[in-house]
Amino acid sequence: MSKKIKALANAVKHPSTFIFFLANHGLFNSWKDENYLKLIYRLSIGKKLNLKDPSSFNEKIQWLKLNDRKQLYTTLVDKYAVREYVKDRIGEKYLIPLLGHWKKPEDIDFDKLPEKFVLKCNHNSGLGMCICSDKLKLNKDEVIKNLNKGLKQDFYLTGREWPYKNVPRLVIAEKFMEDTSNPNELTDYKFMCFNGKHYCTFTCTERFSKDGLKVTFFDKEWNVMPFKRKYPVSTKVIEKPINYEEMIQCAEKLSQGLVFARIDFYEINGKVYFGEITLHPGCGFEEFDPYEWDLKLGSLIDLTVL
Repeated sequence: MSKKIKALANAVKHPSTFIFFLANHGLFNSWKDENYLKLIYRLSIGKKLNLKDPSSFNEKIQWLKLNDRKQLYTTLVDKYAVREYVKDRIGEKYLIPLLGHWKKPEDIDFDKLPEKFVLKCNHNSGLGMCICSDKLKLNKDEVIKNLNKGLKQDFYLTGREWPYKNVPRLVIAEKFMEDTSNPNELTDYKFMCFNGKHYCTFTCTERFSKDGLKVTFFDKEWNVMPFKRKYPVSTKVIEKPINYEEMIQCAEKLSQGLVFARIDFYEINGKVYFGEITLHPGCGFEEFDPYEWDLKLGSLIDLTVL
């Protein structure tokens, strides 16, 4: 069975996934943003989207996608351009070393890259990515093929996140980062900031485990919070990062002037490294359980400041 057929078979089991599958194949390209978002929201959250008086976190994320469109946001979601923003706000030491950037994958000189590296598109969220841990085993033609597929993706159309619409598309190469204390996986630390102030953090762990990704929310004191969002909470003890306070300070500096932003970091061999800035986590389509936390976090997004 081909990968495309398998993806379709899996998508049919879940209505929202099925719609995303169709969207990625261009079926809804002509739809207005508002109409498309109302459909996906209903299928994902199970509620009617209220854009006139949004109250929940996910509702307000949809409102922001439609109404808060500053040119800066295109820079923030661009994995290449955002590096300068990070350098200016918190310093170059927090950036994962850049090995190169190209307009076309065919221009990559693989001989000049180290034995381990990461290749990815600067405008999307994973399609085309290559995580190379051994260059001798690399199928370069396949890598180029996948990167070209990634570059062709109009990531804006998937979740109607306007900032991605006008990102000048590139392929970038970054250093392959390994943590000696956990060589099999890097823990993602994601800081939820509202009007430049940190409120809570969540971690992404166990991506490669048998039962998949775990997402665990923590309050400011690093206590596990009593809800989940789409993915299961980890049953393992997740230690507070050594540089937790430094991460908070950096997150708040990077999110100054933004009504909401999620700022991501890694802690690798005792040092903090910037991951990315996300303005619309999960595209605002990931359900909170219990729902009251969708409302609690939504109350922290102040739309009157815009």
